Amino acid sequence: MAHGISTFLMFEGQAEEAMTFYVSLFPGSEVWSIERYGPGEMGPEGSVKRADFTLAGHALMCIDSPAKHAFTFTPSVSLFVECADEAELDAAFERLSEGGSVLMPLADYGFSRKFGWVSDRFGVSWQLNLK
Repeated sequence: MAHGISTFLMFEGQAEEAMTFYVSLFPGSEVWSIERYGPGEMGPEGSVKRADFTLAGHALMCIDSPAKHAFTFTPSVSLFVECADEAELDAAFERLSEGGSVLMPLADYGFSRKFGWVSDRFGVSWQLNLK
């Protein structure tokens, strides 16, 4: 039996910046732990070896990969956020889209009162929904 399931995000040098940004967006979010690469380890000294955090109670982990990859995040997997109210949705959408790209602008698409999809400046995809 699994002990738990977390979303895992792999960055190349921006893990702490992204995690800190995400935690600032949603109430009930916090960084639980950060382990950093030390001298002589695989990753650049001080970069994130592993960090654990929650976004509105959802468990996530992130790292700064010591290896360079030919891939990054894709919208095929996204974080889906049920926003508490329209103000929260609008604020999160605005901040997440800064330096990123809007995949679906905020609108009523028939399946919710207001919905938007954005890829943030780190390449992570977010679906923001208001029931």
